[in-house]
Amino acid sequence: MLEQLLFFLVGWVPTIVGIALRGFLYRLILHMDGMAAIENNVRLRFANHITLKNGVYLDQGSYLHACPAGIEIGEETIVMHGAVLHVYNFRNLPHAGIKIGRDSLIGEYTIIRGQGGVTIGDRVFTSPFTQIIAVNHIFDDPKRPFTHQGITAEGIVIEDDCWLGAGAVITDGVRVGQGSVVAAGAVVTRDVPPHSVVAGVPAKVIKTIDGQTSAREAAVYF
Repeated sequence: MLEQLLFFLVGWVPTIVGIALRGFLYRLILHMDGMAAIENNVRLRFANHITLKNGVYLDQGSYLHACPAGIEIGEETIVMHGAVLHVYNFRNLPHAGIKIGRDSLIGEYTIIRGQGGVTIGDRVFTSPFTQIIAVNHIFDDPKRPFTHQGITAEGIVIEDDCWLGAGAVITDGVRVGQGSVVAAGAVVTRDVPPHSVVAGVPAKVIKTIDGQTSAREAAVYF
C-alpha cells in the first residue's frame, strides 16, 4: 500500500528535509491545496480522504484517521503534538467527517471524533486535552449491555472565533455559538449561545461577552 510505504520511507525523517520530502511525496496519497508542513512521525490513515489547504501545519505525533468520510483542514490551521482527528464510519453514518476552517489551532492531545460529523469554524482555538466527541452510546435498557444498544451520532458544530479551555469536553449534538468561550474542564451537553462564557459540569452560561471582561477576570476561567 502506497500510504504505508511512504510513511516507512519518509515519515520518520526529521527537520526541514523531512518536511520538504513529505510536502512533495505525500501529494501522491492525499489532497494538498498549496503547501502544507507535515512533521515527522505524523500518522495518516486513509490519506486519500484527507484534504490539507495551503499553510496547514501538522505537528509531530498527530494522528489523522479519515475512514472514509474524510478530514478537511483549512488554510493556516495548526494541529499540535499528539492531537487525534478520528473518523470511524463503520456504520455508514451519513454525516461522518471532520471539517476545520482557517486560522484555527487544535491544541496538544486534543481528540476529535467525527462519527456524527464535526464542523469547526475559522479562528477556533482548542487548548490541550480538549475532547470534541460526535458520538455517544445509548444505555437506556438496564437488561442489555450498553454495547448492544447502539449509538447516537448527531454531530457537533463549533462556530467561528471560539476558544475551548484545557480539558473541555464537547458532547454529541451540541452547537457552540460564534465568539463563545468554554472554560477549562467544562463538559458541554447543550447548545452554547453566541458570545457566551460557559463553565462547569454540566456547563452553564456564567457570562455574556460584552466587552467588559478584564484579562484578570478571564484568567480565572482558564
